Amino acid sequence: MIFSTGLRRLTGSHAPWSRATWRVTRHVLVGGVVGVVTGSVVVTLVVLTAVLSVTVVFALGTALTLLSCVHGFAALQRSRFAALLDEHIPAPTVPPQDSWARRLAADVSSETTWRQLSYHLFALTVGGAGAALVALAWAVGALLLAMPLLGRVGSEPAIGVVLLFAAPWLARGVAAADLVAARALLGPDVRAELALRVAAVERSRADLMAAADAERRRIERDLHDGMQQRLVSLAMNLGIARAGGDGLPEPLREAIVRAHDDAKQALTELRHIVRGLFPAVLDDRGLDAALSGIVAGSPVPTRLHADLPRRPPVAVEAVAYFVVAESLANVAKHASATRAGVDVRLVPERPELRIVITDDGVGGARPERGTGLRGLAQRVSSVDGTLTVDSPEGGPTTIVVVLPCVW
Repeated sequence: MIFSTGLRRLTGSHAPWSRATWRVTRHVLVGGVVGVVTGSVVVTLVVLTAVLSVTVVFALGTALTLLSCVHGFAALQRSRFAALLDEHIPAPTVPPQDSWARRLAADVSSETTWRQLSYHLFALTVGGAGAALVALAWAVGALLLAMPLLGRVGSEPAIGVVLLFAAPWLARGVAAADLVAARALLGPDVRAELALRVAAVERSRADLMAAADAERRRIERDLHDGMQQRLVSLAMNLGIARAGGDGLPEPLREAIVRAHDDAKQALTELRHIVRGLFPAVLDDRGLDAALSGIVAGSPVPTRLHADLPRRPPVAVEAVAYFVVAESLANVAKHASATRAGVDVRLVPERPELRIVITDDGVGGARPERGTGLRGLAQRVSSVDGTLTVDSPEGGPTTIVVVLPCVW
C-alpha cells in the first residue's frame, strides 16, 4: 500500500508510551485543529462567493481570496506532513501563463485546485472527527485509569486500559487515511504532470528546431557571401587564363583547363549545398516564391498551385520546401512521369498547411523500400506533421503532407 512502509516505521510499537505512537498522535491532533480552521475558512469563502455571485466585483474578490487560501492551506498541510511524519509530498507543478486573466482561468479550471479543495473538506470533516476520537480515547482512557486514585473502584480502570491500548491503533488508522488523502489530493496529478512534461518537450523541440534553422541560415549566408564568392572569382580568373593560354605549353594549358573545370564543378556543388541548407529565397520571399523556383527547375513539367493567405511558421516553411524539393527529385529519378502537380494551401480553420504532390508515373513508391520517403516522413514528423503515400503499381502517385501551424 502507498502508506504502509512509512506508517509502520513511524508507529512501531503501539503501546501508549511508544515514541512513534506519540508522534502519530501529535500529527493527528495538530491535523485536526489545522483541518478544522482551514476547512472552515474555505467553506466560508465558498459560501460567500456563491452568495455574492450576483455582484461581479465582490464575487471576484472572494474567489481570488478562496484560490489563494486553497493553495496556501495546501502548502501548510504538506509542511505538516513533512514536519510531523517526515512524509514529503511534492507540490503540483503550475503551468506558466502570460497574463493574470489566463492564470485565473487556468486556476479555476485546474484539477489540482479542485483536488486541494477536496482535501480541505476532508480535513474539516474526517480529519476533525478522527482527531476528536483520538483525543477522547486518550483523555477518557487516562481518566478511567485514574479512577482508583479518586476513591472509585470498579470496572473503569479496565475500560481505561482498553482505551489507552486502542488509542494508538485509532491514531494510526486516522493518520493512514490522512496520508492517503493527502498524497492523492495535495500531490501532483500524474496526468497533469505528464501533460506538462509533454508540453515542455514540445517547446524544447520547437526551440531546437528554431535554433537549427537559424544556424542553417547563418551557414548559408557565410557560404554564399564567403566561399562561393571566392570560387566565382577563382573560376573567372581560370577562365580568363584558359581563354588566353593558347601560347602556353600544352601540359600547363591542360592543367589550367582541368582547374577551371574543377572550379566550376565545385561552384555548382556548393550552390546545391547552399540551397539544401536553407534557400535564401525562402527566407526573403516566402514559400510561394521558393516553390516556384523548384517547379521551374524540375525536369518533369510540373504545375504549382499555392494558396497562402499568410506565411506559415519558419520551421513549417522549411519542412514544406524540402518535402516538395525531395519529392520532385524522386519523381524525376524514379517515376518515369510525364507531368506532376504540387498543390499547397493554408487551412486557417485548423490551422494547418496541406501539401499534395502528384505524378502520372509508374507508381510503386513505398516508404519501406528506400530512404527517400522514410527521410521525408521523419522530417515531417519533426513538426508533428503527417505524411501519407498512395502509389499503386502502375501509378499514379499521390503524396499528402499535413503540417500543423502554430504561430
